Amino acid sequence: MTERSLTLTITTPLDVVARIDGVTSFRASDDSGAFGILPGHADLLAVLRSCVARWRVGKGEWRFCALHGGLMTVEEGRAIRIACREGVLGTDLPSLEARVQRMREAEAQAASSERVSQARLHARAIRQIMRQFSHDHGVSVDSALEEIFQ
Repeated sequence: MTERSLTLTITTPLDVVARIDGVTSFRASDDSGAFGILPGHADLLAVLRSCVARWRVGKGEWRFCALHGGLMTVEEGRAIRIACREGVLGTDLPSLEARVQRMREAEAQAASSERVSQARLHARAIRQIMRQFSHDHGVSVDSALEEIFQ
């Protein structure tokens, strides 16, 4: 890292997503909007919304990281640190967007499957309780349900 560059570190609770030296320009978004950081920036603390952070090393191409929220600090104008729930790296926006979309769809499908499994488990538990209730009280399950929901 030179005096005119930054070190960028992006971490999640389980991983160091990126550690990049030589960053000359950085952009991200918080609730107030988009902002940029250059070497020598004043100390800063920002709560990032879900956004795409972008940076370049030297005069190179922009690099990207889709962030799922996070906390960002700029320290002594030399280091940017981001702690986020999830970070997905990419070299171009269209492929990063497609990758994140596939991940979100897979997460939504998994969550839906989990909800269905929980509903089935709940229904089985209720049926078992009703069987036990009807056995203990000598009534049919239908009669017990009718009495409960009146």
